[in-house]
Amino acid sequence: MSQYSTDPAPTSAVATVARRRDWWRDAVIYQVYPRSFADSNGDGMGDLEGVRSRLPYLRDLGVDAVWLSPFYASPQADAGYDVADYRAVDPMFGSLLDADALIRDAHGHGLRIIVDLVPNHSSDQHEWFKRAVAEGPGSPLRDRYHFRPGKGKHGELPPSDWESIFGGPAWTRVPDGEWYLHLFAPEQPDFNWEHPAVGDEFRSILRFWLDMGVDGFRIDVAHGLVKAEGLPDLGAHDQLKLLGNDVMPFFDQDGVHEIYRQWRRILDEYAGERIFVAEAWTPTVERTANYVRPDELHQAFNFQYLGTDWDAKELRTVIDRTLDAMRPVGAPATWVLSNHDVTRHATRFANPPGLGTQIREAGDRELGLRRARAATLLMLALPGSAYIYQGEELGLPDVVDLPDEVRQDPAYFRGAGQDGFRDGCRVPIPWTRTGSSYGFGSGGSWLPQPEGWGELSVQAQEGVAGSTLELYRAALAVRRTQPDLGAGEAVEWLKAPEGVLAFRRGEFVCVANTGGESVTTPGYGRLLLASGEVSEADGEVKVPADTTVWWTTAS
Repeated sequence: MSQYSTDPAPTSAVATVARRRDWWRDAVIYQVYPRSFADSNGDGMGDLEGVRSRLPYLRDLGVDAVWLSPFYASPQADAGYDVADYRAVDPMFGSLLDADALIRDAHGHGLRIIVDLVPNHSSDQHEWFKRAVAEGPGSPLRDRYHFRPGKGKHGELPPSDWESIFGGPAWTRVPDGEWYLHLFAPEQPDFNWEHPAVGDEFRSILRFWLDMGVDGFRIDVAHGLVKAEGLPDLGAHDQLKLLGNDVMPFFDQDGVHEIYRQWRRILDEYAGERIFVAEAWTPTVERTANYVRPDELHQAFNFQYLGTDWDAKELRTVIDRTLDAMRPVGAPATWVLSNHDVTRHATRFANPPGLGTQIREAGDRELGLRRARAATLLMLALPGSAYIYQGEELGLPDVVDLPDEVRQDPAYFRGAGQDGFRDGCRVPIPWTRTGSSYGFGSGGSWLPQPEGWGELSVQAQEGVAGSTLELYRAALAVRRTQPDLGAGEAVEWLKAPEGVLAFRRGEFVCVANTGGESVTTPGYGRLLLASGEVSEADGEVKVPADTTVWWTTAS
């Protein structure tokens, strides 16, 4: 397997990747959901070789790094987030040789590779858990998970009142009478991070993939590893409403930070500026900042921003709070609009505000796309790093009318908890106007693609002036060439009409009109890019509703 830092014959692109300092502070990172990106063997499921074949597309798009959702050996009870073997590739995605080739080729294209790490829980088919169940109460393997006797006269009640994120109790009883904790699906038992073997194992897993050459890790459920002592009752109904709004006995416990300090010391042993990115649902951006202190992780997803409506006042509030929270710890802010767990923003913004991040209606698609394009230019203008979810550069909406019989989201079948409609943002993306699965692969797709999907494809948009794909390409190109874009700690807010955000960063100016009517603003210099049609006259610019404009004051 390759050692990234000692590649015997690096290309110029690899060399550039290896020596760029602090690349992660302003990186644009593209999330690939492997099963839905590209299928190389015609089995209807995306795979690593498919991703590898599309690396030139990602290079030309202009991103800096690729984050791969899990491709490890797994029974796929939760789309690979139930890992049975952290050092093996699931055959549905390929092999370790395919992973090695993908990493090498990505570096050859000047792209970095970030892989998902799932340390909160394993699959119930993980060898540790299978042995723990088989060996019964008192088995040393049970201490690596959270096994407990039940409450009630005969132990027939769960050990605590904790609820699963996917709905129902967070406890499942095994035949010998004990219960085990799973904050997600029953097929995903939680590790007990108080047991030293768990920490030892994950430090080894980190080194395995670092030695393979990966450039970093996205840490799944980074806020969940440590539970409150004694696993106390929460004493609350409808616990899901508290998620991200309060510190809970199973989330955002202070003990997680010592784990990440240990991990950071490992990462710093490796050349090439490898990074950690936290998926940390916390009550406030201030608590999120705890995960990115100088001796811990590098970035944390900004879920407060992702959940903000298309509203100038709300956006300004979360932008200011984010930048204020990150400044004391010296970490970059991150900005994200969509991912594999939420409704795509082209659909969210097509619906009335206040519905959250799981929406079941298509809404006004033209309005949603217009707002999505404007929101993207706003996001890419902010200081820090940005994340793009596959297909958003095509303006893809959620597929909200999938038949019940094709759905695979485990939350859908639990009957409570999350809405269970995450399948809608995971439908395989279209590459061509026609053909089997619109170019995804030669054998159909694991989730059905809607009629007309080809008109949103890469082929349909490539080279077409004004298309969403070309807007993304142009925005990322401008972002690279404008010295005042990318990393930074602050924005200078400018006076603007109600419903409009306007700010300056050095010689760069961004204006975003979130309102329903056109507004007239000063011309701030040379127009760089706009998400929609604008008109200039007599030193003023008419900015239509739901439009973002970039200027430079440089000559």
